[in-house]
Amino acid sequence: MKVFKKKGELTHFQILAEIAKQEPHLRQKDIAKKLGITVQAVSENIKSLADEGLVETGKGRSNYKITKKGIESVKTDAVNLRKYADQVLDTMNAYKSIWPAIAREDYSAGDGVWLEMDDGTLYATSHETSAHAEVLNDVKKCEDVALIKLSGTIELQSGNVVIIKLPTINQGGSRSSDLEKIKGILQDPMRKFDRIGIMGTVSRAVTQKLNIKADFEFATPEATVAAAKRGLNVLVFAVGKMTGSITQKLDNEIINYVIEDVRK
Repeated sequence: MKVFKKKGELTHFQILAEIAKQEPHLRQKDIAKKLGITVQAVSENIKSLADEGLVETGKGRSNYKITKKGIESVKTDAVNLRKYADQVLDTMNAYKSIWPAIAREDYSAGDGVWLEMDDGTLYATSHETSAHAEVLNDVKKCEDVALIKLSGTIELQSGNVVIIKLPTINQGGSRSSDLEKIKGILQDPMRKFDRIGIMGTVSRAVTQKLNIKADFEFATPEATVAAAKRGLNVLVFAVGKMTGSITQKLDNEIINYVIEDVRK
């Protein structure tokens, strides 16, 4: 759909619409103020519109009249703009009303399912939970399923975050890290970590020494928050002051965390 593809078409449309609404005593500065552009820009656009036969200009700076051709142009653009806006709204409504999940079993379109969060992923299941939805299309077990008519509340508590604060390279880096203390944290039966993140080269060196596989190392503060909000417990290796970038985001989202300083 053609909607203001060329530079300046939207401004032309707006100026024509203003002239049509307020002719014949509309001043250039009134249009400029209304559209948030300069008077010079208005003047140049009106000249262009006149050259195209969309506007007739008389004597002075306030004697403008939209032509029949100009009226048809405004109507056409307005209709196209409305159609485009309707398409955007339809897309946004669909985006908000259709939710993806993973199917626990085979489902047919129209089936009612229950919802649960498991390991940070939303699942559609047949056993009763506190949230309900309807299946949009036929799906097989373990496939992604589109859900509509969501109701209820998905039971979910934020996960906890443990931040292992490592020494900087100037402080000795991985060689000054208490690897035994880190092993103790990882093996603590009271702690279960669903995801592991790292920040900085020293963190990579430490995890390699301990044969720990990181789930993420880029945009770690954002990934940590996203995982914790999905109910996952996260262990993060951060170097020195890097811990601040994580704790600030965790504080903003009111997510519980503990900092373990493992510098020798």
